[in-house]
Amino acid sequence: MAKKGFVAEFKEFISRGNVMDMAVGVIIGGAFQSIVSSLVGDVVMPVITVITGGISFSSWKLALTEGEEPSYLNYGNFITAVINFLLMAFIIFCFVKLMNTLSAKMLRKEAEEAPAPTTKKCPYCCSEIPIEATRCAHCTSELPVEEEKTE
Repeated sequence: MAKKGFVAEFKEFISRGNVMDMAVGVIIGGAFQSIVSSLVGDVVMPVITVITGGISFSSWKLALTEGEEPSYLNYGNFITAVINFLLMAFIIFCFVKLMNTLSAKMLRKEAEEAPAPTTKKCPYCCSEIPIEATRCAHCTSELPVEEEKTE
């Protein structure tokens, strides 16, 4: 078996459908992340600030050093990032749950719309015969009577 060149392997890898789907997902995820960041920064955090009596997480910091240019531990920004993550996870959860519900409804609808079978296979010769047949037209075997299923 001949070795593939690096470029040929890369071309094969990049042309796979799932890689392209993943790339689209990453791009859409990046755009979606900016929407959630705006939701957190422009909608949720101001509401939390009003509820907590004017406390703004972004101003929460701890001075690590003293002097003209002290270093700060900006834990308020971390709290904002955690809230951002939780909101994004919640929104994605709701979106996936909605998609699963819609998918299940569509599958149920397709199953309900599926026509009833009009043929069956003969258990002796495996020929396809009408569903109402009591004897196979091909091998002339007498077919067992199937009882109707009640649900």
